[in-house]
Amino acid sequence: MEDLNRMAVFAAVVEHGSMSAAARQLGITPSAISQHIRQLEAQSGVPLMHRTTRKLTLTDAGQRFYTQCAAMVQAARQAQAE
Repeated sequence: MEDLNRMAVFAAVVEHGSMSAAARQLGITPSAISQHIRQLEAQSGVPLMHRTTRKLTLTDAGQRFYTQCAAMVQAARQAQAE
């Protein structure tokens, strides 16, 4: 289940455009967000994002992964609504 949480955090980062914005929305610290992303990248063995102090961009692998993560989060929201 922890992997699912990390995937939801990753999707939130992409959707909000930054780790700090996602952290505010999720009610956790930016360092916790960063740790979740690092753990996902370590598990997959590929970088998911290019990070600079000014912006985040997805790698090709990150874009493909985000598509699946966003679908998972949407399915969870839909299940909860029903």
